[in-house]
Amino acid sequence: MTRCRHLLAATLSCLGLTLCAPPAGAQVQQPPAASGGAGRSFPANALRGSVSFIDGNKVLLNDEAVRSAPGLRVFDAKNHLVMRHTLRGKTYTAHYVMEHSTRMLQTVWLISEAEAARPRAAPGMVVRNFQFESQLPESGSKR
Repeated sequence: MTRCRHLLAATLSCLGLTLCAPPAGAQVQQPPAASGGAGRSFPANALRGSVSFIDGNKVLLNDEAVRSAPGLRVFDAKNHLVMRHTLRGKTYTAHYVMEHSTRMLQTVWLISEAEAARPRAAPGMVVRNFQFESQLPESGSKR
């Protein structure tokens, strides 16, 4: 059956090309934004504050002592994972997420100046996308 050999050869060559194909676009990690990491997205429940790593699992969060969760993840401004012992003794502006059930610090993102310039919720702060008329600057004409 000579006609089957051509079909087998074509099938094997297509299979070989498929296996040698470059990885899919979804598997390629995108580089951070050129603006120094300002393009990162943070969870909606992430708050902004100052973070100081004291020792072990002790952290000062907005000048209050809190414990860090055993799986605490700390990301720097380039979104690289950083070991917390390298940050000991310094204070950083960061976005953070607390674990709801234990109130332990779960994830910290150290932010750049560009990210710090954008408005973000902080403890005791309300962020709105509107203004009341009483908050607008007074103009010369009255109604």
